[in-house]
Amino acid sequence: MSLSPFFYHLSSAYQAELDDLSSDSEGSNILAKKLAERRKELHFLLSMLELSPEMVAVVFHQGFRFKGAAVMEELIRQEAEDLPEWDALSHAVELMPWAQSLAQQVLQQPSGPWFMTVAASLEYLLNKPDTRHGHNEDSEDEEDKDRDDIERDPEGMDEDERQSRVSEAEGAAWMVEQGFDAKE
Repeated sequence: MSLSPFFYHLSSAYQAELDDLSSDSEGSNILAKKLAERRKELHFLLSMLELSPEMVAVVFHQGFRFKGAAVMEELIRQEAEDLPEWDALSHAVELMPWAQSLAQQVLQQPSGPWFMTVAASLEYLLNKPDTRHGHNEDSEDEEDKDRDDIERDPEGMDEDERQSRVSEAEGAAWMVEQGFDAKE
């Protein structure tokens, strides 16, 4: 299985978001409670559909049933701008009854159909045992080397990468101000 760079990075962020919601400072499992809270906050979270889809996608955790693995495998190879909208997946993905009202709220947003495709893909990846990001070891080694080179030489980053890191840091700071836990 191979993943697009978009899903490679976003699936890690999605897993981290779920991990962050899973336990409290005493180590107790509170995932169900935190997900219920997050679902009640959906109206607020809708503004983050494109900026931080992994933070919104958790409201659909365990809310999909996958009927077409081949469709999903093809989907996770796509970049963000190439993803089909939600209606195109109706034959391959089914929403659990409890998630349908949440989906209706999301689908009313301009980027809602795109986001639902992303959310389904992230949940699909989460449940695949061989998803350790689908890259072969050589490409992971190259990515680690590239990351190390950038950390040593931030001047080696192109402007888009530099701006992406600044935007990500600003977004994370804003989320902390809103009461969310800081990502590590």
